[in-house]
Amino acid sequence: MTEDTPPPPAFDRRMLEALICPQTHVTLEYDAAAQELISRRASLAFPIRNGIPVMLIDEARRLD
Repeated sequence: MTEDTPPPPAFDRRMLEALICPQTHVTLEYDAAAQELISRRASLAFPIRNGIPVMLIDEARRLD
C-alpha cells in the first residue's frame, strides 16, 4: 500500500449481531488482528476482505 492508497474499509462490529456461522448456526467471534470471524464450534475462520465478511465455507480457514 502506498501513501496515496487509502486503507481498506473497517469491519462494522455491529454486523456480529446479525451474522452466524453458515455451518453450525452459532454466533461468531471477531479477530481484529487477523481480520477474521471465528466459529469455534466449526473450527473455521472466515476472512474479512475490504470490510466485508466472506461467509463461504470453501473460503474459510481451518483452525488447528
